[in-house]
Amino acid sequence: MSPVFPMLTVLTMFYYICLRRRARTATRGEMMNSHRTIESNSRTSPLHAEVVQYAKEVVDFSSHYGSENSMSYTMWNLAGVPNVFPSSGDFTQTAVFRTYGTWWDQCPSASLPFKRTPPNFQSQDYVELTFEQQVYPTAVHVLETYHPGAVIRILACSANPYSPIPPAEVRWEILWSERPTKVNASQARQFKPCIKQINFPTNLIRLEVNSSLLDYYTELDAVVLHGTKDKPVLSLKTSLIDMNDLEDDDYEEKDGCGMDSLNKKFSSTALREGPNNGYFDKLPYELIQLILNHLTLPDLCRLAQTCKLLNQHCCDPLQYIHLNLQPYWAKLNDTSLEFLQSRCTLVQWLNLSWTGNRGFISVAGFSRFLKVCGSELVRLELSCSHFLNETCLEIISEMCPNLQDLNLSSCDKLPPQAFNHIAKLCGLRRLVLYRTKIEQTALLSILNFCSELQHLSLGSCVMIEDYDVIASMIGAKCKKLRTLDLWRCKNITENGIAELASGCPLLEELDLGWCPTLQSSTGCFARLARQLPNLQKLFLTANRSVCDTDIEELACNCTRLRQLDILDDSSPF
Repeated sequence: MSPVFPMLTVLTMFYYICLRRRARTATRGEMMNSHRTIESNSRTSPLHAEVVQYAKEVVDFSSHYGSENSMSYTMWNLAGVPNVFPSSGDFTQTAVFRTYGTWWDQCPSASLPFKRTPPNFQSQDYVELTFEQQVYPTAVHVLETYHPGAVIRILACSANPYSPIPPAEVRWEILWSERPTKVNASQARQFKPCIKQINFPTNLIRLEVNSSLLDYYTELDAVVLHGTKDKPVLSLKTSLIDMNDLEDDDYEEKDGCGMDSLNKKFSSTALREGPNNGYFDKLPYELIQLILNHLTLPDLCRLAQTCKLLNQHCCDPLQYIHLNLQPYWAKLNDTSLEFLQSRCTLVQWLNLSWTGNRGFISVAGFSRFLKVCGSELVRLELSCSHFLNETCLEIISEMCPNLQDLNLSSCDKLPPQAFNHIAKLCGLRRLVLYRTKIEQTALLSILNFCSELQHLSLGSCVMIEDYDVIASMIGAKCKKLRTLDLWRCKNITENGIAELASGCPLLEELDLGWCPTLQSSTGCFARLARQLPNLQKLFLTANRSVCDTDIEELACNCTRLRQLDILDDSSPF
């Protein structure tokens, strides 16, 4: 009898045992869940009592619909007990992200996507919450009160934000993840995904969302963390091989956000020696490069360890013209950047959004990387990169002379004086300063020297004193401007709008949502319609003065208009 058949029999029996044990594990888990107790009313020993707690504080987030000086529709509403749940509907006491649907990516201001983005990374926004006590999580419940279904990933962090002692190591672990799915209901629900067990206690939870399939803004009311103070005995389920773990789409998420041991792969020099490289020796160099363009960054690093020929191709700087490191924010650190340096000397597009927080990337590490890899940079994405300081912006202005696209969205920890360095980047065409602390003097300097600007986002920039002065400078200096975001600027008037309309005739997108000082009676909206015929998107959200005449002027003059928001909202600003 051939030795193959006994091996197949053994594998079949092993697979059958796994399925049986998984079934028993599931039954055991259901029994445990049905007998789960709350610490304040527990009949079991304190060792196994469950702690149930609401979020104590919101410590970081990427965007929100609300104002920086208000509580309406802000992420800060996620802290504490529910304000709305179990009621359904649109309530100002909930947390709402800035956008929903696919229209955001169809605006003139939308940026082109990065190549080599892993298909399983689809997060668009995030929010991080802290809790009073560190626990080993057994459940995370999200109270959604309007258009649920945006949450696609939940993570836990080993660092305790309230500890006075800095941790020796910071780890993020995925508790649950799923691709975006359409929820055909807008009513409130208590979202209770089945999370995996982890081997460290946590009081820092991160929710990542994707709102692309939603018909309206999702609204979140509270987050509940269930857990035990003592490390639980891992169930059989966590120690067995899960056949779903072997799926290609999930591989990188099961491997610690796709960057576990990637630093080792960067630096590995042990290549397999073989008699030949198969038929790859016969292929043109350019064809192999084209084939490798379809690999993700971790796969490229793995392939570099197979043979000398493929190592040469995988380390070619031409493979790193577009480098998207955002999907690996949970693991990317100074060591990663150091190993990437030699490969990224020709990088033109670089995405470091969400990376480097909690000490993962230092100012020195970032500076070293840009000094080697910044000369060819055209686009730099740094959204929510809280390691940035004034030195970093100075390095960017000195090392990136060809930079045209800079995104500092939600870098709210940057000091106001840091923005003065941006004025040195005279070739900028796109600048995103949403939710930053830029002040009027620095912004005026930028507008004066960066006359090539085509896209400018100043949404929720609360440190600017007089937006009419800013609008006047934009109209005088930025003649090529195509898109302008003035979301929630509190003091722009019809005078500033007149300067914009006369000085920037190429405008295709203008966001004046939640600008309470604009009044239709002054004729400002009708003037916009007559002087800006190229408008494709116009937001006048929450402006109750918009009248029929304004709509008629828009219909007659702005024939290319595709997106118009005149949502009337009587809620407080």
